[in-house]
Amino acid sequence: MLVEDPQTTPASSALPGTQPRRAGGEIATAFESALYAVRCAQQVVEAFLHYNARFRAITRRAPVRFAARDWHASQQDAVERIDLYEQSVLEAIQALELTLRQDVRRRELWIEVKRHFANLIDGLPDSEFCKTFFSSVTRKLFGTIGAACDIEFIATDLDPLASVHDRTVTRCYQRTGSVAALIQQLLSDRAIGAPWADIEDCARSSALAVEHYLQANAQLGAIEGIEIIDAVFYQATRAYLVGRLVCSGGTLALALALRNGATGVMVDATMLAEDQLSILFGFSRSYFHVDLERVAETVAFLKALMPRKPAGEIFTVLGRAKQGKTERYRSLVRHLHSSADQFVHAPGERGLVMICFTLPSFDVVFKVIREHIPTVKDVWRKEVMAKYNFVFRHDRAGRLIDAQEFRRLRFPLARFAAPLLQDLLAEAADSVHVDGEDLIFDHLYIERRLVPLNLYLRSAQQPEALRAVLDYGQAIRDLAHTNVFPGDLLLKNFGVSRHGRVIFYDYDELCRVTDCSFRDLPTAGCDEEEMSAEPWFYVGDKDVFPETFANFLGMSGPQRAAFLQAHRDLFEPNFWRRTQQRLNAGEILEVLPYAPASASAAETIAS
Repeated sequence: MLVEDPQTTPASSALPGTQPRRAGGEIATAFESALYAVRCAQQVVEAFLHYNARFRAITRRAPVRFAARDWHASQQDAVERIDLYEQSVLEAIQALELTLRQDVRRRELWIEVKRHFANLIDGLPDSEFCKTFFSSVTRKLFGTIGAACDIEFIATDLDPLASVHDRTVTRCYQRTGSVAALIQQLLSDRAIGAPWADIEDCARSSALAVEHYLQANAQLGAIEGIEIIDAVFYQATRAYLVGRLVCSGGTLALALALRNGATGVMVDATMLAEDQLSILFGFSRSYFHVDLERVAETVAFLKALMPRKPAGEIFTVLGRAKQGKTERYRSLVRHLHSSADQFVHAPGERGLVMICFTLPSFDVVFKVIREHIPTVKDVWRKEVMAKYNFVFRHDRAGRLIDAQEFRRLRFPLARFAAPLLQDLLAEAADSVHVDGEDLIFDHLYIERRLVPLNLYLRSAQQPEALRAVLDYGQAIRDLAHTNVFPGDLLLKNFGVSRHGRVIFYDYDELCRVTDCSFRDLPTAGCDEEEMSAEPWFYVGDKDVFPETFANFLGMSGPQRAAFLQAHRDLFEPNFWRRTQQRLNAGEILEVLPYAPASASAAETIAS
């Protein structure tokens, strides 16, 4: 395959040779036409390889940032890499428009280009990524609604794990001595670019955690070795080594969290079992920066460690968000073919901004922005979309759900229950319309389905309900530490995951903590002011009165008492003003996916 170095070949490079068109505009010969299509296909291949090289170049900065403890630069890298895909697709289209000119939207040409493109990428690592990129280009060029199998690679045919053939992505360590010695050997082999604070102590503490777990789970037997992915996973201020313990009675998922503190690198937590790993790789956390030669092989290994987690979510959390979207859509379409239930309104209260619906047998929620948003919300469609984009590019820290944006999707009309269909056509006619026997969605969001917190608290047993109430307060606190104020603290705007974690998912009133003015509630000067149904004092657009938050709790009895005991400071303006000051001073306030080994690790680590 003739492909130039993507790091030196710009995406905008013109096709070699002259365009094979005669004076009348007709393609000269069949041979010239075929050559034209081949060159066009190669240009798209080069555009993808250029994108992929840039993606990996940004990813490779992560060890440098971790070693230097440069967390602000790490945050900037995360945003730059998220923006890179759409930027690269647009660059590829602009280059094609310059090269192909009037032919750029000639369907017959792209049918041939697709065929040659498939031949050119044969044998490339993760070739499904290339196909997804090609489809992104043609969908934008042609404004495709639904699927166009002649000029794009159909998502249902793109199984990125189908090409995985037991290629090893791990390094194996056989136990020959103590568990501590085994873990120390593993740690010493990792090139993390910073010195260890005390590698022997780290190995001992991690081994102790492993041995305690195995004592409580005797069926796993004795440790025989460790199989670890041969790459380091970087996320926010931590690095992770991920793999599994190989025991005489089975295997056990393993992740070692590494913290680079003032004295050097140490193991901050030893995470064991599927549930802990699933939270680490959760759909409400920001993407990892991990440099992988073959992404699909790593996803397949991680999928074996977390069999309940959809492969699309693993692709997404590894930074391959577009491939994650493709995989989610592929699984949805396949599920529609094998199921018969109808789309219905999602459980919970009716939203003023979004129409939320679900397919009961499929674990996601669909959200469509209403055409006419009630004035009580004081928000416009573009603002709502901007807030979802903000969340997509922000540090979600395990408390903001990752909502994937889709455009121009087509679903069978008969799969929609009558009440939902009526609501969609009446309230979202600007983005939803009927086309024959199909329903077209010009724009919608898809995200994992959670149990709305208000519904969860009504049905959960008391211990689970109290844990959710406390985690609700911790979610508000975690969001504040990542410079997010939910705006609307009603329980219905938060959901509970299968791990019992409380996650925020209603973004129409979300804003930055640093953009708010947190004020003390003025004291009434007379009975008339005290009894007034409306504020008797001036309230600015950005004014927030934390002392009024208790009015929105929607809980009573033991639940309210437990919340107030643990989180009373959330009702104090000083908490929010102190948080503002720290954020404005450039501090990084950590929110970790695990309980750190030391309490100090949960505090500010850098400025």
